[in-house]
Amino acid sequence: MLSYLILFGASFLAATILPFYSEVVLYAMLNQGHSAALLVFVAAFGNTLGSVVNWYLGLYILHFKNRRWFYFKEKQIDKMQSWFNRYGQWSLLFAWLPVGGDALTLIAGIMKVKIVNFLILVGIGKTLRYVGVVYLAHLTQGWFS
Repeated sequence: MLSYLILFGASFLAATILPFYSEVVLYAMLNQGHSAALLVFVAAFGNTLGSVVNWYLGLYILHFKNRRWFYFKEKQIDKMQSWFNRYGQWSLLFAWLPVGGDALTLIAGIMKVKIVNFLILVGIGKTLRYVGVVYLAHLTQGWFS
């Protein structure tokens, strides 16, 4: 049970702005003989919930845009919103990408994407990501033994 909590935590942290890699934990647990389906569920659930943190931050981040310490410039925010309006909510299927995925979930919050739509699209993308990790781990299983 502890190993599943560790996987959940690693997956959750990997979806936030913190640098973390849940695939390593997933791969190690696969090699210990844990159920692939359960591992995918736990990892995808944790990773999707971690993305909700970014969405929630995005909802409230613009309240601080006029502060001197605010990280984003008005021009950057306009560019993000323009990009998101162009490609829409469907881009959330790519929230699993290592580069830009976390930004997508933050932008979704800024754009006030409905949480149900957010959860469905991000959840699908992240689940498929972990299915892919399990599949690749299965293909390479003999290489690392």
